Amino acid sequence: MVILLVLKSVQVWATEGRCQVQNKNLNTKYIFVTGGVISGVGKGTLAASIGAIIKAKGLKVSIQKCDPYFNVDAGMIDPREHGECFVTADGAKTDLDLGHYERFLDMELTGDCTLTSGKLYKMLIDDERAGKFEGKTVQMVPHVTGLIQQSFLLNAKNFKSDVHIVEVGGTVGDLEQSHFIEAIREFPAKVGRENCFYVHVVFVPYLSIGREFKTKPAQNALRDLREFGIIPDMVAARVDMERITGTGMIPKKLATFCGVGEECVVVMPNVRSVYEVPLNAVKGGMLGPLDKFVDHGDPDMSDWEELVERIQRKPSQILRIRIIGKYVENPDAYLSVVEALKAAGWALGVGIEIVWSSEDKEEVDGVVIADGKWIYDGKAPDLRLEGKGHPEFRSRPMRPHPVFEEFIKGIK
Repeated sequence: MVILLVLKSVQVWATEGRCQVQNKNLNTKYIFVTGGVISGVGKGTLAASIGAIIKAKGLKVSIQKCDPYFNVDAGMIDPREHGECFVTADGAKTDLDLGHYERFLDMELTGDCTLTSGKLYKMLIDDERAGKFEGKTVQMVPHVTGLIQQSFLLNAKNFKSDVHIVEVGGTVGDLEQSHFIEAIREFPAKVGRENCFYVHVVFVPYLSIGREFKTKPAQNALRDLREFGIIPDMVAARVDMERITGTGMIPKKLATFCGVGEECVVVMPNVRSVYEVPLNAVKGGMLGPLDKFVDHGDPDMSDWEELVERIQRKPSQILRIRIIGKYVENPDAYLSVVEALKAAGWALGVGIEIVWSSEDKEEVDGVVIADGKWIYDGKAPDLRLEGKGHPEFRSRPMRPHPVFEEFIKGIK
């Protein structure tokens, strides 16, 4: 017996295992961001930047991260290995990319905005042990992929978003993320292919000996994605340099060998600040393919232009701030603290130079004690942060947190 309960545009029905959700609101759009060639290619920043551009069009955006690792959350992962454990306002311990999302989109996320393989399989096994599948065989398809897809639909519903963005962590071709890739491949069957947009971020290396960019690794990464049955709607080609001279051949070559339109390949060079990425994406041609998917007028990027102008402005002075903590070997372990200090500096027109230390050493202008019970008896002003879940970490580049702003003001 199947009981149907229709709530506006969303259907919920009790079948086997967890409640299934099917989105019937065809106005909701879904963007999937995957990566190829190498990890750390900038998927998180690009996903957040796409969200910022769409939000600047006047649309409501939500976003989530799918992580392949088997940890249930990021709380037990050593920050020296994985970087910051970003704690959302509801106390969920998540990947540092959620911090990027919050800063770029100026919104508060929840624990539902992260899905790890460990969290996913734990939910399924708990349901199976509780007898919720009524003795049926639990399989990768449809149960694992179905639960992944359910998280997309629920997040879009909960945030009432026009566009929901999903970043799939890892590199396409890795065995550990194959269930997420299969889930996004199947997803158009639920909402329609016209409501799904696939972005593949690839790395294009530059060989100085031949003075040319080599697209073969990117071609192979796109082939890996096609083997899963996904042809991307847009390719973001990352190059590890600021100057883009000589990159003109990249879109043509990838279009020739990879079955994507030349106008759908966007070259993304390095930038001095990650907050330049949304503007660079617009200048680089990202609006072309995006507008075909979400045609809602031109984005108003004036806030971003003002922010970048403030970042690039010559500071009136440079303040040296020491961050003391347990995990200073990896600067990403305190990413939110660094971004909060920078945001306060930009607002006050001063530059921030970070000095990393696990103890009190050379003279600095100020000290931030990021974690632990450090004894500090220096002369410089200090700011003590009791935990990564505190609101001090909810800083935004355009709206710095008053705690950090007052700290920098006191030093200045």
